Amino acid sequence: MKRLYLTIALFCLSSTFSFAQNGIRLIDFNAQSLGRGGTSIAVFDNASLQLTNPAGLAFLTQKDVDVNFSFMSPSLHFKNSINDVDGESNLFPLPSAAFVIPELAKNWTLGIGFFTTGGMGADFNLNHTLYTDQNGSYIQQKYHSMLATMQGGLSVAYKFNEQLSVGLTTHIVYSMMEFQMPYSLNPLAMQGQIPGMNGMTFGQLFAAAPAQGGFGYTEVTASANMSELSAMSFNGRIGIAYKVNDQLNLGFNYTLPTSVNFTGGKANMDMTQQLNHAFGLAMMGYMAQNPSATQAEAQGAVMQNFTNMGIDMAAGVIADYDLEVELAYPQTFGLGIGYQLNDKLLIAADFEYLDWSNAFDKMTLKLSNGTSANINTMMGNSGEFDMNFPLNWENSMLMKVGLEYLVNESLTARAGYMYGSNPVPSSTIFPVFPAIVEQHITLGASYALNSSININAAWEMGFNNAQTADATSLIANEYNSSTSELATQFAHISFSYRF
Repeated sequence: MKRLYLTIALFCLSSTFSFAQNGIRLIDFNAQSLGRGGTSIAVFDNASLQLTNPAGLAFLTQKDVDVNFSFMSPSLHFKNSINDVDGESNLFPLPSAAFVIPELAKNWTLGIGFFTTGGMGADFNLNHTLYTDQNGSYIQQKYHSMLATMQGGLSVAYKFNEQLSVGLTTHIVYSMMEFQMPYSLNPLAMQGQIPGMNGMTFGQLFAAAPAQGGFGYTEVTASANMSELSAMSFNGRIGIAYKVNDQLNLGFNYTLPTSVNFTGGKANMDMTQQLNHAFGLAMMGYMAQNPSATQAEAQGAVMQNFTNMGIDMAAGVIADYDLEVELAYPQTFGLGIGYQLNDKLLIAADFEYLDWSNAFDKMTLKLSNGTSANINTMMGNSGEFDMNFPLNWENSMLMKVGLEYLVNESLTARAGYMYGSNPVPSSTIFPVFPAIVEQHITLGASYALNSSININAAWEMGFNNAQTADATSLIANEYNSSTSELATQFAHISFSYRF
C-alpha cells in the first residue's frame, strides 16, 4: 500500500514545480471554484470543499466525482549588478481528484480526495562574482529549486439540521524538495582551529582584513546540490457551514500547522572555487611581501602554509553529506460568505489569515557523514553540523471575491479577483524562492452536458510583481539590492459526475 501511495505521489509531483498563489499555496483546487476567484468556504457546491470547508460537504445532495487538471506557466525575471535575465519557461501540471458520498449514514457525509496543493520553484542560469575563469569571464551557475506538496485522505461532515453542519478533514501530506545553487555562509561558521595559531579559527582567518593577514571575506561560498528530500506528515482541517436562509451562507475553516521533516536527502558541497580564490589571494600576498619570488616559489610557499594548517590541497574540498531538512506549513483561518442575489446571480467572498511567521521563519538543514576531511577540518567538526537558512516570512491576509451567473440551464459564467499580501520580506527574497504574486483575476464557465456531467473551465492570471531585496540580504551578498519578479498564468479544467 505504501509503495502504491508513493507511486501515485511521484507521478503527480514529478513535474510539479508549483508556484504558489500566496506563499506556497494555490488559491483553490477546482476549476468550478477558481472561476469565481477561488471563493469556496461558503459556497457548498463541489467535492474540493474537502480542502476549503469540509462542513459544506453535508449540503451536497448527490454523489460527486471531480477530476481536476491545472496547468501553470510562470514568468520569472532576476536582476542584480551582473545579471538581468529571465528564468526558464516551463509548463507544469497540477492534478487533483475527489469523491463525495452524501448521507453515507444518517446525517453523515464522506469525502475522499487527493490534491496537488502547492509549492514553489525556479530555474535560472546566473553569473556569480566568485565563479570566473582565468580570463575573468563568468562561469554561469545553475540556480534551481523545487518544493512540491500533495495531500490526500478522508473528510467527514455531520449535519445537525438543515442549517448547520461541521466537518473534519484528515490528510496525509507528501512533499518533495530540491535545491541547487551557490550557498553562502558567514565565514565565522568555520569553527575549526588552525594549528599553531593560538586558537584562531579558519573563520577568523577568512574574515580578517588582508592588512591583518586574512582574506577579507564577508561570506564563503560552496556550490550546493541538495536532492532526494521527501517528507510524509499529517494535516487536519475543521470547518463549520451555516445556511442562514435560502439566500445566505456562512462558512468558517481552520487548518492545523504541519511540521514537515524532509529525510533521505543527499547534499553535495563543493568549495573548490572558494578555496582556489583564497589560494590566489594568498599567492598575491606572498609575492607582494617577497617581490623577488617567482610564481612557482610563491605557489610552493602557499601550498606549504595550507599544509601546515591541516589542509591537503591535493585532496580537494568536495563533500557528500546525508541531509535532512526541517520546515513547517502554517496554520490558517478562513471566513466565507455566499449570497444568492436572485435565481441567476451568486456573490461570494472569502477572507483568510495565514500564519507564515510561525512556519517559514527558517529552514534547518541537518548535514551528516561528510566525506571531505578538509571541509571537516575547516568547519571544526567530524562531518556533522546544522545550518539555519533564514526565511523570516510575514503573516498574510487573503481576500477573494467572485461572481457566478446562470446564463441558461446548461451554461454558467464566473469571474473573480483575489488579493493576498506578499509574505516574503525584502531581507530574504531571492530568485529561486519567488512566491511574491499578490493580485489575481479569474474567469470561468461550466457547461452541463446532461443532468449528471459538467465540464468546468477557468483561466487565472497572477499579475507580475517585482520586489527589491534589502541592501544587505540575509541570504547572500549576490542578492543585495537585487530585484526578483514573478507572474503566473493558469488554465484549469475539471470534470464532475454527479449521480
